[in-house]
Amino acid sequence: MAFRFIHSADIHLDSPLRSLSLRDPEIAELIGNATRQAFAGIVNLCLDEAVDALMIAGDLYDNDLTSMKTAAFLRSEMRRLAEAGISVFVIRGNHDAKSVLNRHLSLPENVHVFTGRAGAVPVEGKDAVVHGVSFADRHMADSLLPKYKPPVAGVVNIGLLHTSLGGSAEHDVYAPCALSDLAGHGYDYWGLGHIHKRAAHTAGPATVVMPGIPQGRHINEAGPKSVTLVEIADDRTVSVSERFTAIAQFERVPVDVTDVETWPAALRTVEAALGTASDAAFSDNLVARLDLTGLTPLAFRLRRDVDELIRKTREAAPGGVFIETVNMQAQSPIANPQPAGADPFAELRLLMDPGGNGLEAVRRAARELVEDLQQQLPVDARGRLGNSDEEVAALVETFMRDGAETVLARFEADRTEP
Repeated sequence: MAFRFIHSADIHLDSPLRSLSLRDPEIAELIGNATRQAFAGIVNLCLDEAVDALMIAGDLYDNDLTSMKTAAFLRSEMRRLAEAGISVFVIRGNHDAKSVLNRHLSLPENVHVFTGRAGAVPVEGKDAVVHGVSFADRHMADSLLPKYKPPVAGVVNIGLLHTSLGGSAEHDVYAPCALSDLAGHGYDYWGLGHIHKRAAHTAGPATVVMPGIPQGRHINEAGPKSVTLVEIADDRTVSVSERFTAIAQFERVPVDVTDVETWPAALRTVEAALGTASDAAFSDNLVARLDLTGLTPLAFRLRRDVDELIRKTREAAPGGVFIETVNMQAQSPIANPQPAGADPFAELRLLMDPGGNGLEAVRRAARELVEDLQQQLPVDARGRLGNSDEEVAALVETFMRDGAETVLARFEADRTEP
């Protein structure tokens, strides 16, 4: 009874990307359509691999998505699968639990969408049953596992579950459960969703896979993105393999500019780092955030003229490489100590060094500002500024160091440039 299917989750179809569109319309155009292109790519993969089914473990949509264009696109893609005899099984996650598309979207008969009550659907022509429970509401604080039916004897049992498992710093806790709980339920395969980073586990007799998001949407979803091809043999042995799907891959690209002394040399260093990152990417397009580090006498100009650095790098970048922004951490080397008053600029630099002991009042004020801002953010976004006292303290130190370097770059602008 060999049974093959694609397992995906967290597609977030047509997820809005307002922050990117404000920053760079070219990148926003690419990424704004990438979730749809990635989903079309998943359908193509199903057809190319001639699988029996597509499993979607929640968050097919994104919040209150109401576009009828999205509905028409989704219907068209599902019809492609129907024409090939490929079944589709879908559970709703926290993002699409209340989507208006759930009420108005008519899908082909090959698509089964589970409700908030436990369902167990036999797979036509296969000795397999798919179990699923959809989110009835956006917030599910308790485990959904007790709702799932016992395994059906003599067949392969596959469970679809949207869950945060034991928790993740990047995601809110929804329908939590432990791997040991999944192992004890008796299914052969658990297809999970919710956490956007891929992970595969063996839990007792069960194979448990969180496929991750198939298309990153911002720099915090960096790295290759994929779906999982699952093959269950006649003896019920389960094997899984990763299939890359992202149209564009976000990456933080480290650039060490230590001892770089001229503007052309800085550009060459950046271009080389981008080339290496592009060659290593699994997608045709790379959206890069450059992290410039190291001690260089050019630090002030790199910081002052970062817009020029981005422009020049974009002009030289190979096709398919986009610069999102530059994170400037490079610093000017501190000259050897001199007698007081010999170099006022060097003395100012030492006074502004965040590692010194004279800035505690500034540090406290900065900490209060961060905490106040954190309280004003939506609950889902507060983790961006840290999830612990230590993370917030580290963020404050980064702000202080970057601020000091920016101020010093302004003062040094009139000094002799390399």
